[in-house]
Amino acid sequence: MWLSDRQKIGIALVAFGIFFQFLGIILLFDGPLLALGNILFLSGLPLIIGPTKTFYFFSRREKWRGTVCFFGGIILVFAKWPITGICVEFVGFVGLFGSFFPVILQALRQTPFIGSFLSLPYIRQAADRVAGVRQSAV
Repeated sequence: MWLSDRQKIGIALVAFGIFFQFLGIILLFDGPLLALGNILFLSGLPLIIGPTKTFYFFSRREKWRGTVCFFGGIILVFAKWPITGICVEFVGFVGLFGSFFPVILQALRQTPFIGSFLSLPYIRQAADRVAGVRQSAV
C-alpha cells in the first residue's frame, strides 16, 4: 500500500514528536522539548489517519479515561509541570494505545535481531505478560 504525501509528512511529524519526547525525558524532563514533542505528535496524527478518524479515536466512550489523562498530561507539561505531566500522559497513552501492544510485540518478533532476543524463554514470558498477550495452553 502506497502512502500519500500527507501521510508521509504525518509519519515524519509523529516520529519527530516521539524523538523530542524521548530526548526531553532523557534530558531530565526538559519542558520545552516535551512540549515540542507533544505538538509534533498531535499535529502528525491527523495527517496519518485523517482528522475525522482522529476525533473519533479520542472521543470513543471506552477511551475517555485515556483521552482525559493524555490531554491532561499535555496541559500539565505546558503549565511547567513536566514530570507530573509526563506521568499522567503515560497513563493516558497506555489507556488509549494499550490494545496495540500485542500487535507491536508481534511485529518486533518478526525483526531479525530483536525477534531472536524476544524468543528466549524467560524474556518471551515477560514480554507476553507486559503486552497482555494471552498464553495458550499447549
